[in-house]
Amino acid sequence: MSDFPDNVATETSSTQSQQGGSSFQLASISMDLGLIKSIPGILMLAEIGLGLLQWALIASASSLIPAYGWVMFVAVTLWLLTIILFFMLFFGAYHKLSSVPWPMLVMVYNAMATVLYLTAFLANAASVAPYISTYFYGHMAAAAFFGIVVTLLYGASTFFSYLAWKGDGGNTASNSGPA
Repeated sequence: MSDFPDNVATETSSTQSQQGGSSFQLASISMDLGLIKSIPGILMLAEIGLGLLQWALIASASSLIPAYGWVMFVAVTLWLLTIILFFMLFFGAYHKLSSVPWPMLVMVYNAMATVLYLTAFLANAASVAPYISTYFYGHMAAAAFFGIVVTLLYGASTFFSYLAWKGDGGNTASNSGPA
């Protein structure tokens, strides 16, 4: 028992990432600041911001057209799921849940979001005409515009997610884990 302190080995570790310290750790929470600087991270932030703008425009109008129920469902659901995904990537949940194939999951999510947003955009754009003589015409037309912009953003995210999944992402996909 007297030789116990001699047998104890201690190790220290650094919390900096391999990209030159692009992560920040507070207590046991690690934040990947490189995600915000990467193209996939910027696309996700744009999807969150413009998605919020789109569903806020739809929600601000009195809608009697059933198609806007679908547009609201898609916009709000994907907005919430994108926020959750962003924070999971930002706080490094993919490190803790290593059994989940993150690059494929993110790619499939972005592809499905692209298709759903495309259908919501088409429903929105086709339903703008009845509002042409009302106060809400501008809201609905702007919502249709932001709908196609968000669709294109999700399409770009799908492309970068595909590159990350194939391992061909270069700097944009390897900076911050799964794109």
